[in-house]
Amino acid sequence: MIDAGIARSLNALALIAISAILAAAFYTQIVARELPCPLCILQRAGFVVVGLGLAMNLLIGPRPGHYALMILAALAGGAVSLRQMALHIVPGTGAYGDPVLGLHLYSWAALIFAAIILGAALMLFFEKQFRPSAGEGTRGPLILAALAFFALMALGNGASTLLECGTGLCPDDPVAYEWLPG
Repeated sequence: MIDAGIARSLNALALIAISAILAAAFYTQIVARELPCPLCILQRAGFVVVGLGLAMNLLIGPRPGHYALMILAALAGGAVSLRQMALHIVPGTGAYGDPVLGLHLYSWAALIFAAIILGAALMLFFEKQFRPSAGEGTRGPLILAALAFFALMALGNGASTLLECGTGLCPDDPVAYEWLPG
């Protein structure tokens, strides 16, 4: 059975994975110079909300509502990913960005959102994690590192979106940052 301690460790590892996905998106944006389109930004927002559910599990303990938030965010992010896939599946429309291991980032996002839905739903079966435990308030180095990495990636993605789009609508095919000169 999964108790609260094991659940917290799994949530910390999952939060690190979500943060790594956001970091990879940053890498693509900054190093490969591929600015995210509006649908890409919405997918990143989906990952951030999934991360918020994980972070709440780490900060105040596992709750069914936190897993529900993750599932809803993954459903929304997955729908956006599938929409983007549908836009680029039509012959002659091209694709957005370079493929990674044969799939475009929006295709990977759809698969990852599906895995998040499955993982969060499976975690709901382990009810022992929802019982109060004596060590619930402790935060070891793994949990603190996961929370710090996620906070950095969430804030960074928010800032880059503001730089790219300003306070208006994001351009469909971005070529420059709205709020950065040159």
